[in-house]
Amino acid sequence: MAAVASPYLIRAMTVADIPQVSEIERESFPTMWPQTAYKRELQQNAMARYLVVADRGAAPLNGADLANGAHGLGGAVRSLRRRLRGEATEAPEAEGLYLAGFLGLWFMLEECHVVTVAVREAKRRRGIGELLVITAIEMAQAKEQETLTLECRVSNTGAQALYLKYGFANVGLRKRYYTDNNEDALIMTTPPIGTPAFRTQFAQLRTAHSERWGAAQILHPEL
Repeated sequence: MAAVASPYLIRAMTVADIPQVSEIERESFPTMWPQTAYKRELQQNAMARYLVVADRGAAPLNGADLANGAHGLGGAVRSLRRRLRGEATEAPEAEGLYLAGFLGLWFMLEECHVVTVAVREAKRRRGIGELLVITAIEMAQAKEQETLTLECRVSNTGAQALYLKYGFANVGLRKRYYTDNNEDALIMTTPPIGTPAFRTQFAQLRTAHSERWGAAQILHPEL
């Protein structure tokens, strides 16, 4: 069977990505971080790692497209016209490809805390959320973390199912954790991720994901 080609590329988030990240977050969460918070995370938080999934199959965007919210066909046409006029001179990775999702991690002692996972609404149900979970585990293993932990809304059963698939277990509850509606959060944590049993199961899940959705290209110094 022929290998599935993946259009996705995983790389570190940059300040130039923040407008698109905020756009994805707006679609995904009732309450948002201000853009200044992401800039502070990228530039000042040594514990933090933020990654994005870029879609190489979509036309790159520039600042004007993002400011106008033009990430569809019109934005793609305008971006192409600028390239033909020689106005776009930066490499796609520097200029900012169309982003499909993003991931935020904090590395605290021996635990990796998954701060945020979000996928653009138009790109959901294409394996990107699972790709982000895989990336989080791979980075935690590369940095020799013992476990990963996260919070998840009690109502978000879809996300819970994905996390359970990758070994996260419900270990507690944070009452009224979400400020928009005072919803509780489940605390979900993996078993030790460096054990042979976990690595074997994880490798099988990662292979199955790649066979279905394709292997994303990774451009990150810690992966």
